[in-house]
Amino acid sequence: MKQFLSVIFFIAVIISASAQNNPCYWQQEVDYKMDVQMNVKNFQYQGTQELKYTNNSPDTLTKVYYHLYFNAFQPGSEMDVRSRTIADPDSRVTDRISKLTPDEIGYIKPNLFTQNNVAAKYTIKGTVMEVVLNEPILPGGSTVFNMEWDAQVPLQVRRSGRDSSEGIALTMTQWYPKLAEYDFEGWHADPYIGREFHGVWGNFDVTITIDADYTIGGTGYLQNPAEVGHGYTEPGQKWMKPKKGKYTWHFLAPDVHDFAWAADNQYVHDTYPGPNGVTLHFFYKNDPEIAENWKNLQPKTAALMQFFNEQIGQYPYEQYSVIQGGDGGMEYAMSTMITGNREFGSLVGVTAHELAHSWFQFVLATNELKHEWMDEGFTSYISDEAMNYVMEENKPNPHAGSYRSYFYMATSGNEQPLSTHADRYATNRAYGVNAYSKGSVFLTQLGYVIGPENLSKTLKRFYSDFKFKHPTPTDFIRTAEKVSGFKLNWYLTDWTQTTNTIDYGIKSVENETDNTKITLERIGLMPMPIDLYVTYEDGTQELFYIPLRMTWNEKPNPFTDLKRTVLADWAWAYPTYTFEIKNGKKVKNMMIDATRRMADINQDNNIWERNP
Repeated sequence: MKQFLSVIFFIAVIISASAQNNPCYWQQEVDYKMDVQMNVKNFQYQGTQELKYTNNSPDTLTKVYYHLYFNAFQPGSEMDVRSRTIADPDSRVTDRISKLTPDEIGYIKPNLFTQNNVAAKYTIKGTVMEVVLNEPILPGGSTVFNMEWDAQVPLQVRRSGRDSSEGIALTMTQWYPKLAEYDFEGWHADPYIGREFHGVWGNFDVTITIDADYTIGGTGYLQNPAEVGHGYTEPGQKWMKPKKGKYTWHFLAPDVHDFAWAADNQYVHDTYPGPNGVTLHFFYKNDPEIAENWKNLQPKTAALMQFFNEQIGQYPYEQYSVIQGGDGGMEYAMSTMITGNREFGSLVGVTAHELAHSWFQFVLATNELKHEWMDEGFTSYISDEAMNYVMEENKPNPHAGSYRSYFYMATSGNEQPLSTHADRYATNRAYGVNAYSKGSVFLTQLGYVIGPENLSKTLKRFYSDFKFKHPTPTDFIRTAEKVSGFKLNWYLTDWTQTTNTIDYGIKSVENETDNTKITLERIGLMPMPIDLYVTYEDGTQELFYIPLRMTWNEKPNPFTDLKRTVLADWAWAYPTYTFEIKNGKKVKNMMIDATRRMADINQDNNIWERNP
């Protein structure tokens, strides 16, 4: 069947689209002003926060909720217990939280909270704080919250923390009292059990005071580079030499929904020009064993950003930072934390994935806890495409690994629907396969349904319409419908809300004089249109396309140099479909979906060959 494998290249066409935003859409707004005093000797810090909260909802709010994420890093926390009771614990966590000593745990302890300068009552349960408001916030109204807190950075166990396995002093992610999101579904005050996040769009004004020999990288634009230096000064700009004591770093971050930073006293700080005037920052340990890889990473990062700009839309900020920190790879606003002791291909790969999150999560800010497959799956899809291009991998299907993972889970008996809450998966593996692999296949397979050109247009239109918002799965599928003209609600329903599988087969082939009668069958519950590739004994090929009736449309021929015959549509309720080839040619072999973009769980019955 090598003849079929020669036609499996996926062609991406970039066409821009105009925005049509939902006039009924609303989202809340926050403006943070925070000051942090960090003690690097005991890893404790004090913080103050002034938060202006604007209620753009149609509802009157009598309570608000905050996330206190560092409280998860304590023995007996929900994260600790879940990690010790799940069937396949994350190897980075296992029972480590249960063994943290009092000077190793993490915590955020508010000691003052006011609304409009009047003390308000609050209750803390684990990683969530509930505040009963003194004054309700009316629709369209604003209020000011002030908070003072003491905190301790946990010994690094998951994403955040101090003294990482690679010796990074501070990975400060999810480190501040963070207001929970309120939207059309109500409050999203989920406890932190180790999965993903959701935040309110706003602006951040943050000052961090830390020992003078530490370098900070992260979210936001540094306002005082000449004062702190550490590689931030422009050519010709004077920098005061490091002195004993502390420096105060001042950052502003507009239009983000999170703020993260990392600090170390052995960071090398490089900059590299990115596309469209973006400055790329790189922070990594002063270690000769990794220096060459981190230098070579820099032009690759610029190439990756250019690829994403072309395939999705322009990166909207003026800088992006790749920072050695964390315990793997994790995206944050205008930055990422990644482990740095990697082979070069792995270093580029993790950067590609986390950088792609700047589009799929930090501009298209989906609720990761409810729709984790949208940010992780879409990111996996586009980063695999980017790696295939930037690293010249030349894979005919760069998403083949995602398909393999999905097939494993779909046939294991342990699959859960994509609509499962991120914390409710029975196993970490089920979560990972769903979020990353099945989420990626969602896009690749959508390209099979509507055509690769329409998929490319959909991604650009989705970005244009929903950047700096909180889009939902329905927003995406409606965008695809607008672009392609297809009816696609069935696709979203079956693929994300059920565990229905796709299985089509060639049931029978009958030769009647010069005609060939073919019967196909639908074995799985999920419907699909069918591309049947036929090779004749004279060596010619023909594509027979059977539209799915419920789509009410036909995709363009994905291979214009291949003759395509469009047959009558196939309604889902009919388990079989029969048609005849009457061109007088003898059929040598045939195959359903030679591109392997349709996630058919049993491809053995997709192929027929004439007996010698």
